[in-house]
Amino acid sequence: MTAEKKDSQGLCFIGKVRLPEFLQQQLKPKKGQIIQIPDNFKAYHYAPPKLKSKYEELKYLSEKYSYQVTDGKIVGTHQGAFYFTIGQRRGLNVGGTKEPLFVIATDVHNNIIYTGEGKSHPGLFRKALFVPNKELNWVRKDMALKCGEILKVLSRIRYRQPLQKATIYKFNEGLFVEFDQPQSAITEGQFVAWYAGNELLGSGIIS
Repeated sequence: MTAEKKDSQGLCFIGKVRLPEFLQQQLKPKKGQIIQIPDNFKAYHYAPPKLKSKYEELKYLSEKYSYQVTDGKIVGTHQGAFYFTIGQRRGLNVGGTKEPLFVIATDVHNNIIYTGEGKSHPGLFRKALFVPNKELNWVRKDMALKCGEILKVLSRIRYRQPLQKATIYKFNEGLFVEFDQPQSAITEGQFVAWYAGNELLGSGIIS
């Protein structure tokens, strides 16, 4: 198997229907707020804490930002947070900004969408992600890492994304992928895959 070979797109498509359209057909609209988070949001600019181990560092780097309505301003409404994914731009229908708004987080429980202006908004980027053991799949089982082992790889988090330099780390509860450069729109529930050159070694579902 190679990096060039077409891979599964999971539930991005249901037959000939894209997932957002499928959800709109199956779920009733539910009006909610769209909140714009400024790029000077305090959490983006905290100095990293002093961490005692690589495990703690990776856990910190892979944690999602937490937002409250009071962290930004209301800029519009939507018809259901469950219709939107991280990194999405289309469908927000909010004007008045110099650059397009992108979804940086969704709160399905409270039906709130958090957005940031521009594709370089800091809320879009994270440097690491985690895959729990139950969602971990090794194609090259002979190269599967044991607890405490690490491996330099190439990795991608979306279909046809150029491969990115990364390091994978295996711990008791799962595997961390740490990218050399922060990646945009790392999304829980989507796939990450890692390669040696063009050969697919394994993949997993992002937690």
